[in-house]
Amino acid sequence: MNKKTIDQIDLNGKRVIIRVDFNVPMKGQQITNNKRIVAAIPTIKKAYESGAKVILLSHLGRIKEESDKAKKTLKPVAKELSNLINKSVKFIPETSGTIVKEAVKNMQDGDIIMLENTRFEDLNNKSESKNNPKLGKFWASLCDVFINDAFGTSHRSHASNVGIASNVSESAIGYLVEQEIEKISKAINNPARPAIAIIGGAKVTDKIQTIDHLIQNVDRVIIAGGMAHTFSKAQGLSVGNSLVQEEEIVELARNYLKKYQEKIVLPIDAALSPKFDNIAPIYNKYNSLEIPDGYMGLDIGPKTIELFKKVLNGAKTVIWNGPVGVCEFSNYSYGTSELAKIIGSLPNAYTVVGGGDSVAAIMNLGLESKFSHISTGGGACLMMLEGKPLPGVVAIQNKDDQPRKKVKIESSKK
Repeated sequence: MNKKTIDQIDLNGKRVIIRVDFNVPMKGQQITNNKRIVAAIPTIKKAYESGAKVILLSHLGRIKEESDKAKKTLKPVAKELSNLINKSVKFIPETSGTIVKEAVKNMQDGDIIMLENTRFEDLNNKSESKNNPKLGKFWASLCDVFINDAFGTSHRSHASNVGIASNVSESAIGYLVEQEIEKISKAINNPARPAIAIIGGAKVTDKIQTIDHLIQNVDRVIIAGGMAHTFSKAQGLSVGNSLVQEEEIVELARNYLKKYQEKIVLPIDAALSPKFDNIAPIYNKYNSLEIPDGYMGLDIGPKTIELFKKVLNGAKTVIWNGPVGVCEFSNYSYGTSELAKIIGSLPNAYTVVGGGDSVAAIMNLGLESKFSHISTGGGACLMMLEGKPLPGVVAIQNKDDQPRKKVKIESSKK
């Protein structure tokens, strides 16, 4: 990787903005899972121990109207970080303007401040999400160095990553982003063989670029979840009331089956339901994914679990993205949970997982230690699996780039 890393920059005495991903789950004002905060600590610690003035930026959820702000404040996050590192983290209840500039101006070396939720700026014509140039320049004017350590937002071109990186004097990636890129790239670009990819999810159109890229680099591709029904229809099987995409996507699936018939593995049975609801599943009797009229497939069945176990046996690399059933229903999360157990038990395999439902299944089972890498960013991980560059990383300076001229401080709008 040809991007500057935090270890290649002298941070002493410098104002350093670190874009972190503190989009943590909350219940009221209580954080229910602090793993994303913990994951960013090595980069934050490196900065303040190097004598930097550390300014933290993050989003939390989506802000669509003024009333969202009370539930999406980062104040509890600042308190949690302060407790975790045993060091004061000053919370600034603004995202821009005079109060922010004064807070930065008054910082001492080693200080840490956290600005309010960057997406509060989305109430101003989606300034954050649409990478408003003025906002990016304002944030860039606050610092000498920008560190992107938010892998989970690196697939987006926002003011708080691309906007700052495009205008700041010097930029680099943090430890978390560096680790994510290295570990995911290892699985995709030069995998130990045999290499197996498991692609789940509802729609073929959501994952077709992922399938397209991975099928060139691995030995087998397991396709499951709602997508499998589109592939079943492409084979002429009945799919009942299951989710199936339009005919042109069915034809696309048919072409994939013709071109990669030796590589693609599909389910052979399903957990059925007469409606999209969390009721007890019915398992079909056929040794295929044939689904009778009046039913829909909401999870893989026991024969498929055994098939996938057989295919995965002996794998040296496994890439998994997306659930194989409707995980929000407890009665149809069994297949995804069993798959997590199968992958976690593979000896001497390099296993990489991305995507919210897949990761949640692993966490719920307490199997984190059984996987080589669990990605902190579903969308960013998926973009890498598609073979696409991440905008939030592309904007970072290359290793040999010299610092740019400092940005002129923008006038305050508040």
